[in-house]
Parts: sequence; structure tokens; C-alpha cells
Amino acid sequence: MTGAGDEPRPDAAAYPDLDLMDAHLVECRACPRLVAWREQVAHDKRAAFRDETYWGRPVPGFGPADASMLISGLAPAAHGGNRTGRMFTGDRSGEVLFAALHAIGAANRPTATSLDDGLHLNGIRITSPVHCAPPDNKPTTGERDRCRHWLVNELELLAPTLRSIVVLGAWGWQALLPALVEAGWDHTRPTFGHGVHYRIAPVAPGRHHLDLYGCYHVSQRNTFTGRLTPAMLEAVLAQAATSAGLHLTPPRT
Repeated sequence: MTGAGDEPRPDAAAYPDLDLMDAHLVECRACPRLVAWREQVAHDKRAAFRDETYWGRPVPGFGPADASMLISGLAPAAHGGNRTGRMFTGDRSGEVLFAALHAIGAANRPTATSLDDGLHLNGIRITSPVHCAPPDNKPTTGERDRCRHWLVNELELLAPTLRSIVVLGAWGWQALLPALVEAGWDHTRPTFGHGVHYRIAPVAPGRHHLDLYGCYHVSQRNTFTGRLTPAMLEAVLAQAATSAGLHLTPPRT
């Protein structure tokens, strides 16, 4: 078995589809600090979830393999994705994100609680630049860079259909930009801000222009203080969905 810190970093060509890539991703042990933390959290648990079996592994992306829109966050939450095995599932940030996706017609339900809750996304995939829960929600730059090849792989496999990306937070923005370059889009350094929109040109074949959007992260610090409101989030998501060519029907109220 490959030991922590010795994980190979294969090219995207090694994975003919996202399912195979994700199957390899969930076995990754490349970052010793993150491996120790995610497994310790899964062992100790939070009191409210003491009867649950935690996922305790890297968390893969979620959504269709032919998605035309991508949402990129930061990293799984210790008692959210690290517990449930799915991005933004089972935590307060996910409550805000999936409620907004449902409000614009991009998700079939407004909540995400477990892998078997029946949640489906319409033309949208959710991922993150770091796939393991980090202590204090703060990956190191080394952990970010070591995990980048998974994001590059994901972008390359999504390239035939991908048209827009929403990045949640400045940290995720800085993590995404070099991955875009490695995956075949123009080298650019646009500045992060909520609601900013940039058009990124492809430089490799089989790619399309990307509409890149910035959005404040759906953290409790932002949503509890009103820095990010549901209306603000829905506006960015809806604009990105339109850029991606998605024809969404919001639920009747």
C-alpha cells in the first residue's frame, strides 16, 4: 500500500472518466497531517453524531460527469463532508448552498443530509481544491498544491461540456487559477471579489471559453453576519447557470 506522503500523482489521461478518478481519489493518503486529522475526527466524532459511521476519507466531487457548470469551494467540513462523504452535505454551509441551488432550479431538493438522500443536481458539479477536511478549516499551501492534480484531472474530464465556474471564497479562487492553467485555459490572474465575472479563453483543444464568477464563501461567518445573503448567492449562481446554457425552472412557491 502506498504510504502517506508517497501518493503518486497521475495525469488525467490515466482516468477515462470521473467515476474512476473518484475511486482513486478516495484512497489518497498523500498529506500526512490531513490523513491524521480526518481519521481522528472520524474516530472521536461530534456528540450529535456519535451513533453514525463517519466517512473519514477524501471527499470526491458531486454532480453529473457532463456538467456545464462547476462550483468550487475550499475543503470538506470535519463534521460535514468528512462525516457524510459528499461535498457540503450535513453542515451549515451546505444548508445555505443547496437551498440556493434549489431556489434557482438547479437541485431537486433544498437540503443535503446523506449520500442516500435522493439529492440530484441539474447540469452542475461541486468540487473543491482540497479533498480532505483540514484542521481549523485551513489547509496549508503545500497541501493545496499536492491536491491540485485531482482538480486538474477533473477540469480536463469536464472540459467537453464545461462553460462556467463559481468559486466560493478568495482562498479557493487562488487555488483554482493555477489548476485552470494546467488544465488548458489561458494564464490569467483576475482579482477575486463577490460578483466579479471574467471570461477565460482556452489554449488547448477541446475546451470552451469559461465564465468565471467569484462569490463569498457560504461559511457561517459570512452567512450569519449578512455578508453573504441568500439573494446574493442565488444571483451569482443564476448568472453562472445562464452562462453555462442551463435552462432551469425554479420551484413554485
